[in-house]
Amino acid sequence: MFHRLWRGRASLRWKIAGLAAATACLVAAAVGVLVHLWTAQDIRDRAEAQATNSVYAAMDTFRRTGTLTDGAELDPADLPAALRHPADSNRHTAYDGRVDGNMGPSVWGVQRVDGPGGRVLAVRVNMSSEFYGLRRLDVVMVVASLVALAAAVPLAVYGAGLLGRRLGRVSETARRISAGDLDARTGPAKGRDEVADIAATVDLMADSLGLRLRTERQFTADVAHELRTPVGGLLAAADLLPPGETEDLLRERVRGLRGLVEDLLEISRLDAGAEQPVRARVPLGAVVAEAVMRTGLDTEVTVTDASSEEAAQPVETDPRRLERIVSNLVINAHRHGGTPVRVVVEGRTVVVRDHGPGFPADLLRDGPRRFQTGAKERGSGHGLGLTIALGQARLLGAELRLDNASDGGAVATLRLPA
Repeated sequence: MFHRLWRGRASLRWKIAGLAAATACLVAAAVGVLVHLWTAQDIRDRAEAQATNSVYAAMDTFRRTGTLTDGAELDPADLPAALRHPADSNRHTAYDGRVDGNMGPSVWGVQRVDGPGGRVLAVRVNMSSEFYGLRRLDVVMVVASLVALAAAVPLAVYGAGLLGRRLGRVSETARRISAGDLDARTGPAKGRDEVADIAATVDLMADSLGLRLRTERQFTADVAHELRTPVGGLLAAADLLPPGETEDLLRERVRGLRGLVEDLLEISRLDAGAEQPVRARVPLGAVVAEAVMRTGLDTEVTVTDASSEEAAQPVETDPRRLERIVSNLVINAHRHGGTPVRVVVEGRTVVVRDHGPGFPADLLRDGPRRFQTGAKERGSGHGLGLTIALGQARLLGAELRLDNASDGGAVATLRLPA
């Protein structure tokens, strides 16, 4: 559980703070080890030099006066074996790590009094006080490292927080752009670092996308407007043809073309924000039933809990746009799905379900896109019906959710606002 909590909270701020703390600990440990080793070696070097000087002075005094001075001893019992029977006759000092009370560690210095194999004059230099000072130095280093760490971590958290907030602004702008808000911008960023470059790049990307999308929308609107007049002329000319199979086929094709042009114009108006709903209080069940009937398709309509107070209450919406949404969903279900197609009205919710192959995965993931119908098994079309339904739902402040039923079939759920 703690691991999951830490993973959920492991934001950039805490990652940088943890990295700074780890770096500070490593630096402190490395410096402490180096200082300890250098100081310990310096203590031994100075003790060896002191032992060498002391044994030479004691040997000179012993030869002249026959007395022992400066703590010198002849053949001491605790002399290290390396000096009592040296493998190297030139060796005069040795380190003794034994500790006995306040004595030790030590460095011994020796000189042969009677030549090789004779007596040994030795001087012992006690390093206990120096090593005690070294231990105190180690404690000071540890305390200083903890103090530095305590000061460095808050500063790292603060600095990482500044960086995280700047990156958060860029991330929020990118999310808004991906959600369709092409007017979102990060704005001018302070500094000339990588975060400022990322923010400028995101804003530049939004400008480019906005320009391309506006150009595409304007092109679609222009094409639709230009086609509207000749398509109307074609339809009028088709009405003048003598009755027959050719006339029926031509009329059907021209009507389909006119429907496509009208859909393109409607999408252009929705994209441009030129549409405004005309709201009225209407019975939802009756409006949905009327919209389904006008499609002329065999669709089962069910208004559940018709006797309840909520179902009897009229809803405030634009009935024309609501009919447009419902008819597009029903037509899409018949065209791309499978029968039976059912429409259920419950409260402020309208559910349109078919029993076909269901919505393709990319449509559920990315939403409907114009001129893309998804999987081939869902039939042919221009991909405008769901796009228009989604745009009209947003205009009404409603939520249109597309999903697949567990037992097969596509499910479109429209929830009107309270």
